[in-house]
Amino acid sequence: MGEERFERYLQSFEEEPPVSIRVNTLKMAEGSWKIEDATPVPWCRNAFYLQKRPNFTMDPLLHAGCYYVQEAASMFLDEALKQMHTAYISHQPSAIRPLTALDLCAAPGGKSTLLRSALPKDCVLYSNEPIRNRANILLENVTKWGYENHIVTNNYPKDYRRSKLRFDLILCDVPCSGEGMFRKDEATIREWSEQNVEKCWQLQREIIDDAWACLNPGGLLIYSTCTFNTKENEENIRYFLEQYDDMEVVPVDIKPEWHITGSLLDGFHEPVYRFIPGITRSEGLFMCVLRKRGEKREVRGERSDQRQKQERALTILSPLTTLHSPLQVPLTYHQAIAYLRHEALVLPEETPRGLVTVCFQDHPLGLVKNIGSRANNLYPKEWKIKTTHIPNDYEAILRHTESNTD
Repeated sequence: MGEERFERYLQSFEEEPPVSIRVNTLKMAEGSWKIEDATPVPWCRNAFYLQKRPNFTMDPLLHAGCYYVQEAASMFLDEALKQMHTAYISHQPSAIRPLTALDLCAAPGGKSTLLRSALPKDCVLYSNEPIRNRANILLENVTKWGYENHIVTNNYPKDYRRSKLRFDLILCDVPCSGEGMFRKDEATIREWSEQNVEKCWQLQREIIDDAWACLNPGGLLIYSTCTFNTKENEENIRYFLEQYDDMEVVPVDIKPEWHITGSLLDGFHEPVYRFIPGITRSEGLFMCVLRKRGEKREVRGERSDQRQKQERALTILSPLTTLHSPLQVPLTYHQAIAYLRHEALVLPEETPRGLVTVCFQDHPLGLVKNIGSRANNLYPKEWKIKTTHIPNDYEAILRHTESNTD
């Protein structure tokens, strides 16, 4: 980092990490809500820094998928996508739609839900996680986010390569040594070693080798890590450029006031983007956008028979439950928390028997089966809130501008 940057980085350990959220405009239309004492994250739409960290677990709107708690640097993906979508279309025949995208290392789902929000509605996004328990967490977050054309899979990168599926955009937020999380998570400090760095940069090259084979000509691959060292970042990008004749780096326009750091590798001057705590208002992140030269000439329809056959080579995870029924019943705050703890509810006498959607502030939380004397809770047990503490009052993070939040 150099002496000055490193000193500023060390000073950041004396500061509280920033807290930021990204609002789901599919569920909270722009202009229908406000956040008190919040400031925008400058490189991401509908994203905000909060003044303090609230008790997110006890906010039903989080569980309803109205917003996602995400580290600010990770949201730089939105700015890259906004610029890259225009760049991609400029290289392609106008008949090539819809786009297909893949998030190859997607859990827990922050970048995937951002991808799904930023991409065109007719785009099909595959979000993948090789480790099953992490894939289940990804499935939960994707289900709650609520977008169509979003498929969750539990496979290794080599499985995607074997499937012959091809994509116009691939995000590889690859496993790394986690140096960028040192300030936020002390466990990453204990787990760090030079041996792990060596293991990571080699694994990252294997992942990109599989991903590059899955990318359409003219397509974009976004490479990112949450670590600082050049072995996993610039040295890998340099290796990729030497390895693949059809690869080029695509620049992202940034503003000086964002304080994003470029390459730290001597002699390497390609446009890359590094977020350093104490310099940027974030934790650590490295990102580079890569393009495969050429043009995709095939004109595709929606989910062709060939693509569906190729999907059979993958392990596709199905949603754990249907979250909605035609009938919706509003809950108070304490009822909503009881529901999210997987407790039985008693609904008003006039509530019809059978499957009912329960809501908080008009946002569906999930299903119950109303049998009259009680309503059996159908919220997935895997998702339930485990703490027994319930706040006396609702600490609203998003406040509706058109309705009472009490």
